[in-house]
Amino acid sequence: MDVAIADKVAVWLNGNFDEQTRQEVARLQKENPAELADAFYRNLEFGTGGLRGIMGVGTNRMNKYTVGMATQGYANYLKNSYPGGTVRVAIAHDCRNNSRLFAEIVANVMAANGIKVFLFESLRPTPELSFTIRHLGCQGGVVCTASHNPKEYNGYKAYWNDGGQLVPPHDKNVIREVEKIASVDEVKWSGGEANISLIGKELDEAYINMVKGLSVYPEVISRQHDLKIVYTPIHGTGITLVPEVLKRFGFTNVNIVTEQAEPNGNFPTVVYPNPEESEAMSIGLKKAKELDADILLGTDPDADRVGIAIKDKKGNWVLMNGNQTAVLAFNYMIEARKAKGIAQANDMVVKTIVTTNMIDTIAQQNNIKCYNVLTGFKWIAELIKEKEASENYIIGGEESYGLMIGAQLRDKDAVSAVALLCEMAAYEKDKGRTLFDKLIDLYVQYGFYKEHLISITKKGMNGQKEIADMMEGYRKNPPASIDGAAVVELLDYELRKGKNLQTGEEWDIRLPKSNVLQFILADGGKISARPSGTEPKIKFYFSVNAPLTNAADFEKVEAILDARIKSIIKDMAL
Repeated sequence: MDVAIADKVAVWLNGNFDEQTRQEVARLQKENPAELADAFYRNLEFGTGGLRGIMGVGTNRMNKYTVGMATQGYANYLKNSYPGGTVRVAIAHDCRNNSRLFAEIVANVMAANGIKVFLFESLRPTPELSFTIRHLGCQGGVVCTASHNPKEYNGYKAYWNDGGQLVPPHDKNVIREVEKIASVDEVKWSGGEANISLIGKELDEAYINMVKGLSVYPEVISRQHDLKIVYTPIHGTGITLVPEVLKRFGFTNVNIVTEQAEPNGNFPTVVYPNPEESEAMSIGLKKAKELDADILLGTDPDADRVGIAIKDKKGNWVLMNGNQTAVLAFNYMIEARKAKGIAQANDMVVKTIVTTNMIDTIAQQNNIKCYNVLTGFKWIAELIKEKEASENYIIGGEESYGLMIGAQLRDKDAVSAVALLCEMAAYEKDKGRTLFDKLIDLYVQYGFYKEHLISITKKGMNGQKEIADMMEGYRKNPPASIDGAAVVELLDYELRKGKNLQTGEEWDIRLPKSNVLQFILADGGKISARPSGTEPKIKFYFSVNAPLTNAADFEKVEAILDARIKSIIKDMAL
């Protein structure tokens, strides 16, 4: 075994760790040296979004010691940033195994450092935590969740005083403080219990009222109150708020997928508790077909992602991808606000650089500013903060099934998204139409944009290097053409440079540094490559488009675009 790994193992066998932890380390040492090495070969990185990893003993795992050390570093930074005053933090957790334990450890460590803690009494959606930070005037917050990752994972998202996740300079500064904590003996584990207040229903009520205020057409809902809705929380926190929010909006025919209604960190009916995965939505789809529902919606374990299914023109159920859902939601907020007379001249919308450019087109043709930011809602939150004195934020979103409607919280929110998507379905039904009809109309109006995502997993100690090598290869030797179309632009967000590969012209990209590459093709196609920030994966995003002259040609043009994407993937040998 590597000497550095062996030294770390020795600390955990002989240091100030509980007996159960020491016994598990000893068992791995004896029975599974390879797993032991993986558990200790590095420290679980406190990245710009916090922690996320497999649960278990070791420095490279999510456990009470790595969570405690991270919290001590974060607490130190909060106290340094707000000297002389009372620092307040809000803490929430999802349904995952150990999430309550981790949340209580975070609360105890924060409180022992003299910080005033507002701890939710039980599991709550991540977006409610973001709302609560702003509502209670907190300086920071933490939610214990691994979002949509498999059951073996847990995580820790850190927030700042605006309700958004950490951005520069705070992200790097917190990381530095966390890295200074070299031993569990430096953690203040207890002693401040009087600083902890439990919160619950009163925050739920404030949050629900905020969401209800986002409704644009309550009178349409009252006419279509019996819209047949099927909802699955996929064993997660959505069950705590989504049904109640739909009831408050006025919907009276909400059918919960009972097999997935109970919060359960083992996610017994799915492999990946992620509404992006068709398997996770399959039980809900079955129920939607049985009931001949109007819409199916599913949320991930911490209820910040939403997936939907609707019926096509032939009555077949189709799962919308995140880009399609975002197009429908952005367009609704733009169109409905105009029709209601509540649109403002300084309205703006925000999307990420890997999200469909169809949104840019819709915004441009409606004379609304559309900003593009890096992947992650923290960048949307940061832009709102930058622009809020002069521009009016309406909606933001990204292709990975995330929407954030209104500026009263600063992270993606599947609870409000579910409610607004149901309102949109009711609005179309009120006109004798479906959301699918509306989507095709938008394709005719703005162009048919088709997107596809491939995730390539590279696990273990060598995985990161393989991903880094792939990115470096594309960066140093960008393709001159892809599937017969010339690559006209290379956008390198790591170097913050754009280059026209045909003329040699270069320009600066005015966004923070990020390991993303984009190839812009002569035919309007766009290919993005990005290592995941939360999983051992590299993601490739493909976008192609073509005119759709009339709705009758939808299937024909879709087949052409699908074939184009397949051909691009084959040409790139992915």
